[in-house]
Amino acid sequence: MSRATPIWLFDLDNTLHDAGHAIFPAIAGNMNRYLADLLGDGLQPADEATVNAVRQQYWARYGATLLGVVKHHDVKAEDFLREAHRFDDLSSMIRAQRGLAHLLARLPGRKILLTNGPRQYSHQVVRHLGLHRHFSQHIAIEEMRVHGKLQPKPSPQFLRKLLAQLKVDARECILVEDTLANLRVAKRLGLRTAWVTGYTQRAAHKNFAACADVTVKSVLHLARHSRRLYHR
Repeated sequence: MSRATPIWLFDLDNTLHDAGHAIFPAIAGNMNRYLADLLGDGLQPADEATVNAVRQQYWARYGATLLGVVKHHDVKAEDFLREAHRFDDLSSMIRAQRGLAHLLARLPGRKILLTNGPRQYSHQVVRHLGLHRHFSQHIAIEEMRVHGKLQPKPSPQFLRKLLAQLKVDARECILVEDTLANLRVAKRLGLRTAWVTGYTQRAAHKNFAACADVTVKSVLHLARHSRRLYHR
């Protein structure tokens, strides 16, 4: 059966632009400084080894450092996100390929930005890239809540809630992502999936085929895989 008008769910960082070039290193530094102060004794910040251990623990347990910080340290999510995404000159840090706006205009169907980045940051990046007019909806991490609790990607609960809000079947949606964990959950729920590898080091992963219907180096290559993504 043909799906002429799919709904595209686009990730942002390392999918539509190269966040690893400068933005992710800056965010990591900001997070480390925040955690060092948070984990310190009030006089001295915690040492680097302690900070790294806590970050890894929260990432492994919750899928996001943010969730661990909020749960265990009585920190407001918006405060942590604001401090983690402080940049002297964000526009100078953004690196992306040309032709993204043309690609989004060319793809049939509705496009929604679905990012674990905070709204202010992701809004700035998308406007800088000139892509904001192509997205009918912008869902940032602050809006990823289920029963009032933060449930960012790869939360299956939030994805189910989103599908219900959109009033669509999972098979009508295509998730475009660089993160296999997010793709894996989406695939299990019945979404079509596209893995973007160009901005991340593609580690050997014997099960990646179970997560992605197509694998592309760049989102600019999505159109050539249209038959596999939105035709049945």
